[in-house]
Amino acid sequence: MNPPPVPANEARRLKVLWQYEVLDTVPEELFDDLTELAAAICDAPIALLSLVDETRQWFKSRVGLSLTETSRDVSFCAHAILQPDLFIVPDAARDERFQKNPFVAGEPFIRFYAGAPLITPDGHALGTLCVIDKQPRDLTEAQRKALRVLSRLVVTQLELRRHGRELAKAREDTQFLQRELDKARAALEQARAHPPAA
Repeated sequence: MNPPPVPANEARRLKVLWQYEVLDTVPEELFDDLTELAAAICDAPIALLSLVDETRQWFKSRVGLSLTETSRDVSFCAHAILQPDLFIVPDAARDERFQKNPFVAGEPFIRFYAGAPLITPDGHALGTLCVIDKQPRDLTEAQRKALRVLSRLVVTQLELRRHGRELAKAREDTQFLQRELDKARAALEQARAHPPAA
């Protein structure tokens, strides 16, 4: 089994991923809702919101799977982040890239995988919103469209949170500068009111 290729822009992609400050955070209802919706629309027993870092894929949200992360070497999502659109594997047991994957040969016996890359506004794929089945199959055109839409909603939420943090930091910086300016003004007024003796 060959490990997935590494994106050409990997160093920059990882830097952008870390800027979102989402890795290893607690489960959140909003992301769980989007993952559950993907599973329901695509009629899949497993759905994951996966983020791919240097050595692993970590699941921000998951349906139908107890694992919280896996090695990047056996990750379907690490292949999906190389694609500009959906990455679909109709039957992993017949696909040379995945036949010997431990999650195909053993639990959860993956046969079908479809992942929509989570692509940031500046074009970096952070991970995927994916659906998995234990039976070979495909998605309908409507399901494909829905998976794309849901993946864009995930990225929108990540962007909103990042901008919110940046705004809060800018506000803190402004308040700090204002306090320092007030101190400097007070010191200047004190100096003017009590000039040193000649």
